[in-house]
Amino acid sequence: MKLDEIHAVIATLREEYKGWQTPAVTIVAQCNGSPYKVLISCLISLRTKDEVTALASARIFARAQTPEEMVTLTVDEISHLIYPAGFYRTKAGQIAVLSLKLVEHYHGAVPDDIDKLLQFKGVGRKTANLVMTLGFGKPGICVDIHVHRICNRLGYVSTKNPDETERVLRNQLPPEYWIMINDLLVAFGQNHCHPVSPRCSNCKLADICNKVGVKASR
Repeated sequence: MKLDEIHAVIATLREEYKGWQTPAVTIVAQCNGSPYKVLISCLISLRTKDEVTALASARIFARAQTPEEMVTLTVDEISHLIYPAGFYRTKAGQIAVLSLKLVEHYHGAVPDDIDKLLQFKGVGRKTANLVMTLGFGKPGICVDIHVHRICNRLGYVSTKNPDETERVLRNQLPPEYWIMINDLLVAFGQNHCHPVSPRCSNCKLADICNKVGVKASR
């Protein structure tokens, strides 16, 4: 894939996106989601199916929508609300500690700074960037496993892990695509370009994609 073909890739994915299921964390952000809600929903989503994330997010936000409200819940109550999200007990503890830290040190406001976000236990670069982009609408590139895999599969990057992919994308991805790239590629990865046996036979990017690492497809 040539670097300038990214414009055609984005244009195609934006059109296809209209027919795909929107990622759960994006739905939270679109539905009057505060940076705090985006942060909590993203924590829940780690290693968890989207449909589980959506339901778990709805349950917990029905009880607590701010750090001040969250700290009134016990870890067991939070665990019950987000079950069966992956590692729900660990995440419940992280949500409780994180919320208390926000109340005690940030007056209940999520900081709009990646370095400060990374100081919270359980918050990695993916989550921090998602809060910046979806929560605050600020420039950032959120690279999860879908973005990492598909950018390499296309041949747009050649990297070994998501952090390296983020660094490369910051240098070569046009800034106007930074915020949208995660939504587009997550939806593409969940609905079409699967990790194993992707749907290459009817993919509208087939002529552009280098199919790096694809051993079998449909």
